[in-house]
Amino acid sequence: MPQVIEQVQELSSMKNYPKQLSYSGDISLLKKTKISIVGTRKPSKYTREYTQKLASLLSRHGVCIVSGGAMGVDAMAHSGAGSSNTIAVLPCGIDIKYPSVNKNLLTEIEKNGLLLSQFEEGFKSRPWSFVSRNELVVALGEVLIVSEADLGSGSMRSVEYALKMKKQIYVFPQRLGESNATNELLHSGKAKAIYDIESFVAKFANTKLGIEKKSDVFLEYCENSPSYDEALEKFSARVFEAELNGEVEIINGKVILK
Repeated sequence: MPQVIEQVQELSSMKNYPKQLSYSGDISLLKKTKISIVGTRKPSKYTREYTQKLASLLSRHGVCIVSGGAMGVDAMAHSGAGSSNTIAVLPCGIDIKYPSVNKNLLTEIEKNGLLLSQFEEGFKSRPWSFVSRNELVVALGEVLIVSEADLGSGSMRSVEYALKMKKQIYVFPQRLGESNATNELLHSGKAKAIYDIESFVAKFANTKLGIEKKSDVFLEYCENSPSYDEALEKFSARVFEAELNGEVEIINGKVILK
């Protein structure tokens, strides 16, 4: 049975504190370090892979992942974190598993993690309730990660909330013509890029969680100056990230460590 939470400190940053906040699951997750992850419902293969990797590594080091239970990036974030270390904020009554395609995922989160809703039981989602849900997702996290988003999307409403709450925004680097909203956030200086997942987790949680930097298999591979085509085939997007981050450079068709 859903129960009501009296007060959640993080939500004091919201313009209007929820009149009620129901929960079902492990309420102790609210006491953990939390990071919010949002993004498009139709992510690219690259975004799906790295959202899941990021959520998984953060979760393994004790960070609870918050998202909105939707298809796409939300589902990747929840599943990457594992059902016992994630919070799903619903745009509907807590008794409704919406969207139905994520019913099994949300049921597992309710059983092992935590479901939250500011709406009464039986309430079916409306366009405005998604917006309210997004504000709550942003408020719960220490920072906001937008994996992929288009201009004018719901994820950009989450960005607006994060800016008003003065929360740092992070995005994945994307190719030109893809994820135009996150590329624009980088261009305007409103977000920082995550070029390496392990470095991001270590930087974010170093003093709190004692994360040790692991060896970088890609950089070790580049010590032998492989050809660009070979490196691209073996490590795909990591080549672009390393080049953007200044870790390697491409000279005469070879990948050279800096």
